[in-house]
Amino acid sequence: MFKIVKKYPLNDTTDFLSVYAPRIAAKAQPGQFIIFRVDETGERIPLTIAGYDREAGTVSIIFQKVGKSTMQLGALNEGDEILDFVGPLGTPSHLDGYSRVAVIGGGLGCAIAYPQAKYLHENGAKVDIIAGFRSKDIIILEDEMKACSETLTILTDDGSNGNKGLVTDGLKAKIEEGVKYDLVIAIGPPMMMKFVCLLTKQYGIKTIVSMNPIMIDGTGMCGGCRVSVGGKIKFACVDGPDFDGHEVDFDEMIRRNRMYMDQERHARDEHCNMMKMADKAN
Repeated sequence: MFKIVKKYPLNDTTDFLSVYAPRIAAKAQPGQFIIFRVDETGERIPLTIAGYDREAGTVSIIFQKVGKSTMQLGALNEGDEILDFVGPLGTPSHLDGYSRVAVIGGGLGCAIAYPQAKYLHENGAKVDIIAGFRSKDIIILEDEMKACSETLTILTDDGSNGNKGLVTDGLKAKIEEGVKYDLVIAIGPPMMMKFVCLLTKQYGIKTIVSMNPIMIDGTGMCGGCRVSVGGKIKFACVDGPDFDGHEVDFDEMIRRNRMYMDQERHARDEHCNMMKMADKAN
């Protein structure tokens, strides 16, 4: 069992959790992930490691309460325990040797992009962070991203923060200003990553993306997380989750991620109905 030592909301739908998991904290690196299971009947859900404290033995995760399992996780409080918390899984991000990097985060993808930006900043790279959200109400980690970047550009779809646009707009503006990037990291919705990669390909800038396909066991045995990269089948859980964005077949991944949308919606709605019935009974 793994105890939750800290919990707080980042916005109405997104929570931060710090979990006591010293063996994971001792080895975790940026880009890696964990798989949790709330209880014996729960499903296995992968979440990227958002941070770790080796001395305290804690691992941090950030998650959005959008499905049954993340809602169950969100219902837990400090002092409660999670049944399974497995990791670190995946290949760590290769972040050494770069001098100027643009880190692009889309929505919850900023929780994954932040530890990569932090590592780069702490190791001497100049980092520009460009983050995109639907509206100002769901912006997360603004202070943390600002602390590990030369510049932080936050754009919103509706312009509610006074800066309307897409992350590709922000990146293109930086490039046209004359900033010479030797790496772009893009993490967020697949469609966002696709268009970032289409843009950087025009300028010949190396681009790394973090893939989030359907995943089950996290060890490469089930094959559920397969992605096409450079015309070859790769498994995000062991070969990734980072890949060369210019070689990823995003359209295939988007189609596969939509395969179980009806089942996911049914499980979420059923869980919400059960919670409402329980509240009425009390």
